[in-house]
Amino acid sequence: MHRNRGSFGRNCTETMSCRWGTELWDQFDNLEKHTHWGIEFVERYTKFVKERSEIEISYAKQIRNLSKKYQPKKNSREEDEYKYTSCRAFLMTLNELNDYAGQHEVIAENLTTHIICELTRYIQELKAERKSHFHDGRRAQQHIENSWKQLESSKRRFERDCKEADRAQQYFDKIDADINVTKADVEKRCSLKARQQAQLKHQVAEDSKNEYLTYLQKFNKEQNEHYYSLIPHIFQKIQEMEEKRIEKVGESMKTYAEVNRKVLPIVSKCLDGMTNAAASIEPTMDTKQVVESFKSGFEPPGDVEVEDYSLSMRRTVSESSYLNSRGEGKPSRSNSRGKLWPFKRNKLSLKLGSGPEDCSHLPPEQRRKKLQAKINDINKELQKEVDQRDALTKMKDVYVKNPHMGDPNSVDPRLEEIGQNIDKLELDSRKYETWLLEVETRLAEKSDPHRRQSGLYDSNATTPVNNNCAPVNRESPDGSYTEDHSTEHHLKSRSTDFDDDFDDEDPLPTIGTCKSLYPFEGQNEGTISMAEGELLYVIEEDKGDGWTRVRRNEDEEGYVPTSYIKVFFDTNAKGAMTYI
Repeated sequence: MHRNRGSFGRNCTETMSCRWGTELWDQFDNLEKHTHWGIEFVERYTKFVKERSEIEISYAKQIRNLSKKYQPKKNSREEDEYKYTSCRAFLMTLNELNDYAGQHEVIAENLTTHIICELTRYIQELKAERKSHFHDGRRAQQHIENSWKQLESSKRRFERDCKEADRAQQYFDKIDADINVTKADVEKRCSLKARQQAQLKHQVAEDSKNEYLTYLQKFNKEQNEHYYSLIPHIFQKIQEMEEKRIEKVGESMKTYAEVNRKVLPIVSKCLDGMTNAAASIEPTMDTKQVVESFKSGFEPPGDVEVEDYSLSMRRTVSESSYLNSRGEGKPSRSNSRGKLWPFKRNKLSLKLGSGPEDCSHLPPEQRRKKLQAKINDINKELQKEVDQRDALTKMKDVYVKNPHMGDPNSVDPRLEEIGQNIDKLELDSRKYETWLLEVETRLAEKSDPHRRQSGLYDSNATTPVNNNCAPVNRESPDGSYTEDHSTEHHLKSRSTDFDDDFDDEDPLPTIGTCKSLYPFEGQNEGTISMAEGELLYVIEEDKGDGWTRVRRNEDEEGYVPTSYIKVFFDTNAKGAMTYI
């Protein structure tokens, strides 16, 4: 038997088709430990995939939050930034990043569905199958052990009966040998009894021998069946279970790789989208957009004329000088830096982020763009209303032709409302178009070299023709255009107002303090943000436009809504001059 088993082992090694039932017939406990370890390995791999899935979900969530964090806020200043190609490219990158995060969520979902859930279910089945196989093995082992115990019991009984038979035979032989030296009758009776006892013991021993041989034959048969049939069959099932477990782990690992490979095309598209977004950046277009955003339309100032104080004559002022509207005899400001009002006015016009409906507070070019944008928005709204009116009109016609579908009169209130909206939008459109035409006309006149005037001086003379009049077709300080020649007093007050308003070297004194009642973000240029309950210094009170000028420190000042603060004026402080 051992020679056959050894030969089979060599063949198994050669053919690589080992069978546990024959090779590991005596390794029941080790197989039990090994299969238990195999289940623990599957559980450990399942835990690994589960943790990987959790990492993917967490990573995707962080990526989405990052993308959302840098998305432009609605109705915020950030939306204006996306007129630049670089900002639009960044927005496209954020959108692609959001899609990229979605692919990691897909990985987590597929890992959970195709591996974690599948292996969790398989582990339960594997445990049940292993328990069943080893239960059968233990039962077979218990049966062969019981058979062995029976054999050993019969063997010991046979041995005992043989020893008793030998002792009875020896006793009989001894009595039979002493029969001549004792009395004849007594000895005959003892000899006969000993002889009968010896024969009885021999018979019992013979029966025990037959019983032992029976159990021995039975045990050998059961042992042969146990080690060559029953155990190989059970161990073969355990081997198949183990091979299936290993195959299942291999399939799961392959699925793990396929889950990651499956999203690569979409991830590649996301990365290609980011690359295309970067390629769409056009520096020239962005710099051109800066011109479109901030071009004022003002003409650069001309040369400043010489003012000869050695002459006892009235000072002459050139048209291009920022002092051209000062009155006669008014001393010049010692701290004036010679900056012209068109640039200063542009700073003032942006301080509140809003202004008159006709946008006259903006520079000419910006005003034209603003009016054109208003007209475009109105036309879009008008087209929507017209489309709704046409749709309702068709619906009414259908109701008229098919009364069972609805009441035609039920549409009239909505049609009337839409008609009123259309009339209002058309009126607004004509109003803005009129303002736009006015601006474009003046821009055209300003750009015409034949109509542009170089000054109010005679080309052949060194003295001014009239130094009290404003130059013709000069823009007014509020950014609009006027053909009206203002009086000397009007020009003097205007020039003085703007010089005082934007003199950066003389900070306005405080006239009191204020406490903010509500938070204010101050996103527009010229405004200042404040938190609820913050204390600020008031440097210019509200002059009817709903804004108060305040200061936080030497470097931070601006306008805040008057309704957002509570003002405490200092009656002893010098009031600040108002230049609005």
